[in-house]
Amino acid sequence: MTLEKIPPLPSTPRPDPPTASSLAWTRRRDSVARFWRQYRTHRSGLFGLAALALITLTALFAPLLVGGDVQSVTHAPGTALESPSGRFPLGTDQFGRSLLGLLVWGSRISLTVGLLAAALSVAIGTLVGIVAGHYGRWYSTVIMRITDWFLVMPTLVLAIVLATVMSRSIWTVIVAIGVTSWPTTARLVRAQTIAVESRPYIERARALGGGHRHIMTRHVLPNVMPLVLAQTTLGISSAILTEATLAFLGLGDPTVVSWGGLLQDAREAGAVSSGHWWYLAPPGVAIALVALAFTLCGRTVETVLNPKLGALR
Repeated sequence: MTLEKIPPLPSTPRPDPPTASSLAWTRRRDSVARFWRQYRTHRSGLFGLAALALITLTALFAPLLVGGDVQSVTHAPGTALESPSGRFPLGTDQFGRSLLGLLVWGSRISLTVGLLAAALSVAIGTLVGIVAGHYGRWYSTVIMRITDWFLVMPTLVLAIVLATVMSRSIWTVIVAIGVTSWPTTARLVRAQTIAVESRPYIERARALGGGHRHIMTRHVLPNVMPLVLAQTTLGISSAILTEATLAFLGLGDPTVVSWGGLLQDAREAGAVSSGHWWYLAPPGVAIALVALAFTLCGRTVETVLNPKLGALR
């Protein structure tokens, strides 16, 4: 009796095990999806996000919407201080330029200053806070005393001083706002850094030979980023208001159009005393709306990332 050989079953190739980078990207995608699911349950956050999306698209496509010659004084299409009409929905300024076109064009400068100044402020505050919280001892004492000095000084006064002594340009305004509004972020990040470094995995990282740079960049920074993100969205509205204030005081760049600059032009043209409300109201309402939208988004982000704060619906 002969035994027939049974052919072996075809082996199915095993899938390659996931790499560390693919696992990291999967976790990040899941975190973003979870964040968005929680964010969209807040009506105030959705309203702020929709308003910001509309204003951002308007700023990006301003050259197509109103044209690049909207700032021209010599080719102004109307007469000085015309009231709102079908041709000029928001009236004209003291040079006969369309206020609607100037308002759309000015959104580019106001949003740019707000974003860049807030980014600079948060970057300085994050660096100072992590260094002070990580090293501790006399390093932290010296750094935090400097931070307290900036904190008790009025931010607007310091920004006015810097904008006065430096050349008048849009970058001067960005630097003046950024280097004077970082102390709040620094104190928050320092407190969060101290809390993170008290966890057991930081001790294990040190025991395995992790240096200061490794611990701060690979362990502390990812854990403070949610706080930094929330602080950035809240700081943008403050930066836009400060830019408008500096421009209203005549410390902005006179060669560009911004919402604060429009308010300054209206004041110089005597719009307050002459009753030309259409010259004052649109830029002021635009500044208030953008500041409100960023504040709503920032509060919602803060609530989602830190549920202990309670839910703002």
